[in-house]
Amino acid sequence: MTTEAAQSLIQLEDRYGAHNYTPLNAVFTRGEGPYLFDLDGRRYLDFLSAYSAVNQGHNHPRITAALVEQANKLALTSRAFRNDRYPLLLERLCRLTGFDRALLMNTGAEAVETAIKAARKWAYEVKGVPPSQAEIIVAADGFHGRTTTIVGFSTDPAAHDGFGPFAPGFRVVPFGDLDAMAAAIGPNTAAILVEPVQGEAGVIIPPDDYLPGLRELADRHQVLLILDEIQSGLGRTGKLFAFEHADIRPDAVTIGKALSGGLYPVSAFLASDEVMAVFKPGTHGSTYGGNPLACAVAEAALDVLIDEGLIEAAASLAAHFRRRLEDLPRPPVTRIRSIGLWAGIDLAPDAPIAREYCRKLMGQGLLCKDTHVRTIRLAPPLVISKNQLDEGLDVLEQALND
Repeated sequence: MTTEAAQSLIQLEDRYGAHNYTPLNAVFTRGEGPYLFDLDGRRYLDFLSAYSAVNQGHNHPRITAALVEQANKLALTSRAFRNDRYPLLLERLCRLTGFDRALLMNTGAEAVETAIKAARKWAYEVKGVPPSQAEIIVAADGFHGRTTTIVGFSTDPAAHDGFGPFAPGFRVVPFGDLDAMAAAIGPNTAAILVEPVQGEAGVIIPPDDYLPGLRELADRHQVLLILDEIQSGLGRTGKLFAFEHADIRPDAVTIGKALSGGLYPVSAFLASDEVMAVFKPGTHGSTYGGNPLACAVAEAALDVLIDEGLIEAAASLAAHFRRRLEDLPRPPVTRIRSIGLWAGIDLAPDAPIAREYCRKLMGQGLLCKDTHVRTIRLAPPLVISKNQLDEGLDVLEQALND
């Protein structure tokens, strides 16, 4: 039951905030590891992880300490000057990921916008596409952010409708369909931009030959392969990047969310020397991009991910996670998709909608998120123990059985 204090805050939010979300009515005041705590001190297992932003768990002490220490020294200079944290994060990112260069931004959408700009400029300067004719091929049901450029190629009516006119230069093909992708590539194609696993769509995992097929098409047609790993990257799937499961390398990736462990907006566009060379002074930037505070937080977040073996932890729990999910009652469950510690659970057409289950689960101390009406998404923090994972899955199983 919502307490008086919580209800008062909910009323303030509804009165003064834009109604662009419909959150469930729990008001949280503290987080620790895989748990969130509401105003009454009730504990909840977080199986959403802020859309994978808190892979390292809530308020990881090592990351919060780095934030506090840096905030007490220097937070922002802008890129008009140099600072002592930016170069260290650049080196850390490139050595860890194997990409030649990094360009830091703040939000995931900004990283994707950076990728779009890089692909277009590369097409004109390197591939020789006529000015303003570059095309980027994207996948239906993908999610890359909410800027007007990005929602222009979204196939989700809620994200797309009412926000035009939209920027041209994008072709949309079905996700996982190599034949459709091959047919869409033309002489003016600059890049293929897709998620290796579609998160917002419900953790949609493509066929095994999809990413290798995209790599082959990109190589054959002199097209960049850019993967959006903002949700799927940094350990979520049991690898540093989801593309590693397919044993390929893209020309560039976008990362964000868990890059800061959920403490501060940090994102990055990682690419080869050839791709990044298209950016010259004045062509792209951000006042806050690469600020000292962000860099200190991101360095600590990466250190936690590696030093504490969180990627390996996700990989080691993946099979158990999958087995438990496969044991969920059918009906109401009709299909399970999982990779690492990430899953989509589809519900039968005659079952309650996913949001109703999520509301019920919240009442039992488990936080999940619905998507596309009939899918429940699960993404527990990578710091979760096997016992904690089972605790949450027990609650889920019971709720679906009732």
